[in-house]
Amino acid sequence: MFFITRKSPIKTIFFSSISRRLYRELGSEANSASKEQQEIDEKKIKQQKYQELEKLEFRPLYLDAQATTPMDPRVLDQMLPYMTHLYGNPHSRTHAFGWESEKAIETAREKVAKLINADPKEVVFTSGATESNNIAVKGVARFYKEKKKHVVTTQTEHKCVLDSMRVLESEGFKVTYLPVKKNGLIDLKELDSVLTPDTSLCSVMMVNNEIGVRQPIKEIGKLCRSKKVFFHTDAAQSVGKIPIDVNEMNIDLLSISGHKIYGPKGVGALYIRRRPRVRLDPIQTGGGQERNIRSGTVPTPLVVGLGAACQVSQQELANDEKRIAQLSKRLIDGITKRCTNVILNGDPESRYPGCVNLSFAYIEGESLLMALKDIALSSGSACTSASLEPSYVLRAIGADDDLAHSSIRFGIGRFTTEAEVDYTIEKTVEHVKRLREMRTKMSDAICQLMDDIEGLCKRCYHLQKSNNDMYDYIKEDQQLQEYIDENEKIIEKYHQKINEIFQLIKDNNNQQGEIHWSPIAIDYKKKEEEEKRLCDEKKKKLIEHSTNPEQVTSDDKGVYL
Repeated sequence: MFFITRKSPIKTIFFSSISRRLYRELGSEANSASKEQQEIDEKKIKQQKYQELEKLEFRPLYLDAQATTPMDPRVLDQMLPYMTHLYGNPHSRTHAFGWESEKAIETAREKVAKLINADPKEVVFTSGATESNNIAVKGVARFYKEKKKHVVTTQTEHKCVLDSMRVLESEGFKVTYLPVKKNGLIDLKELDSVLTPDTSLCSVMMVNNEIGVRQPIKEIGKLCRSKKVFFHTDAAQSVGKIPIDVNEMNIDLLSISGHKIYGPKGVGALYIRRRPRVRLDPIQTGGGQERNIRSGTVPTPLVVGLGAACQVSQQELANDEKRIAQLSKRLIDGITKRCTNVILNGDPESRYPGCVNLSFAYIEGESLLMALKDIALSSGSACTSASLEPSYVLRAIGADDDLAHSSIRFGIGRFTTEAEVDYTIEKTVEHVKRLREMRTKMSDAICQLMDDIEGLCKRCYHLQKSNNDMYDYIKEDQQLQEYIDENEKIIEKYHQKINEIFQLIKDNNNQQGEIHWSPIAIDYKKKEEEEKRLCDEKKKKLIEHSTNPEQVTSDDKGVYL
């Protein structure tokens, strides 16, 4: 028998050995548990990565470069330091953090100026092309309003320019909205005739954002300079994509957007000529930054990104021009050679090749966009694409509503590949042909049904209570139903027409006349007569057996229950 007293040293040794053993066991369990948890965490991380990759794999191809462009990795590399540790306010003049940011902004200003052959002092940073356009149009007009109260623009300008002009009209300015020719170009003689001594500003877009038409900027600038009219151009779709020289082109004000040239969103620039000096009223006040033209803290990371985007664009300009032109030709030829009744909107020669606007006759553009769900496209400007109205740009060049509604804009950019263009061609041709076949089938069926319903209504007045007979028939055909789902507007028109027919029948229900029955109408009439005959027979049978209810068959009961 072994006894352990309280004071025995064996007790300490015994329990300490137990403690060590337990510690080792618990430690090993803890280590194994931590390893298991680590493995679980690693698996979760891998699963998340796979899910992200799957999402990326199933994202649509991007062919909407006029709406925005993906940021060039070289741009992001230059921005990152100013989003992390170089965070100083560029307007803080008392310490190194501010000096670093200020230096970065001035370097970016030089890069922007170099791209358009301007002086860095002539570049003002803004939040984007929309703000630049507002400052240019409203600022110049308001500054010179005591001497000149007339401004000129075109009917195909970006919405922010047109809305700025409407604001000026409400302030008492006279605005001339110059029409364009069917190819989208302005008539220089007509422009010459509207420029008067009372004109302070002329604003004409360099490259149109919807149809890609490239205006004769050099000639317009020369004409405005001879008339002593300041010339502004919205170059959001052209800077970094085509060569621009503000001096050679006689441009006085020029708007730039960062995210249209593979830079960040939320930043832009406005070029304002110093000699001859262009003066304007600022549209916002504050700390007086950017020569008191655009008050507010300049966002250093975004401005650095804009400068980097301009620098990269200048380096890649020649290659981008050549490559995008080849891809554009490949796209246009691939679609137009395999599809009939396809129209290239805008001038075929004087245009930026990266913007391809095609109208597909006999189909709805929105239906085609829905069919091409694996390709990111648009039916017009991103700023107005939410509207169901036809494009005002296409209306301005003379396109009717049907053609305007059938237009699709293909935007080709720096990162677009030949494989993506070929895939787009295949899918576009496939769905255009399918939608046209469905439309033809639908049109034939609708026309026949309308004739049948009109005839049936004249013969059988009770049909006027239901306008849905046509739709019941259509629902039997799956392809027609799919077409209806994609073309609700067209069906609405036919529905209105049928309502008119019913109203006509109501007004003339006593009118008698010879009716020419179509096969569907004859079948319908026969079916109706047969149903009536069967109904009469069952009624007669029921009356005959009314004295003995047990003799009424289950079938008869089923009919009348």
